[in-house]
Amino acid sequence: MATAHSPATPKVHAGVQPIRAGKGTSFLWRKLHSLLGVIPIGAFFIEHLLSNFEALKGPSAYGAQVKFLNALPMVRVLEWTFIFLPIAYHALYGLYIWFRGKSNVVYYPWAGNWMYVAQRWTGLIATAYIIQHVLRQRFMGVSLPENPGAAFHKVQMELANPIMLAVYVIAMIAICWHFAYGIWLFAAKWGITPGDVARKRFGYICAAFGVVLLFVGLASIWAFIRPEAKNAPEIAPVAIVQVETGGSMGL
Repeated sequence: MATAHSPATPKVHAGVQPIRAGKGTSFLWRKLHSLLGVIPIGAFFIEHLLSNFEALKGPSAYGAQVKFLNALPMVRVLEWTFIFLPIAYHALYGLYIWFRGKSNVVYYPWAGNWMYVAQRWTGLIATAYIIQHVLRQRFMGVSLPENPGAAFHKVQMELANPIMLAVYVIAMIAICWHFAYGIWLFAAKWGITPGDVARKRFGYICAAFGVVLLFVGLASIWAFIRPEAKNAPEIAPVAIVQVETGGSMGL
């Protein structure tokens, strides 16, 4: 009597690993990496976009916003504690994850693989852009904390270079994508969106949020290169920042 043999189970090669908790201390490092990407880095990114959006009101309004931010109490401590150091860790650990990870977009062109690759590359673009942006705008040329009225003109002169304009636009697209998809990953990894249905719906929300951020970012870039801003002064008059007795800060 013939024996029926079940067909051999085909060997499936692993693609991008599913979302799951890390092992050992990597779990804590990955959680910290994920958290810092939203708070404080994501919060700072939104604030930075809104501050740059003030450029649409003209050089004086933009300079006043720069003056306001630099007048915050312990601003340098806040700058290093909640901006520079978190960004450095998020970027370096992100590169570490990239070098240790593996994507199979050539053999398995699934959405998860492409998302993985896009998140890594947009993170690299964002890191390179942030480094040059901080060096050129914060530490080179005229010091904006002491001369906030020169802020508009300094950015405008940089964007007058077509190559730098292209760099800003590409970086804005990359950062908005990275942040929007990062929020989706954060919600999935932290158990905020359990299940495929919840993740799919939240994905639409994150995509719409990313488009809004991109609109604000590109509008801010346009503010410096639009024809109306062509004859902007090198040093714009800036309103004095005053701390009222009630504790509120006004321009």
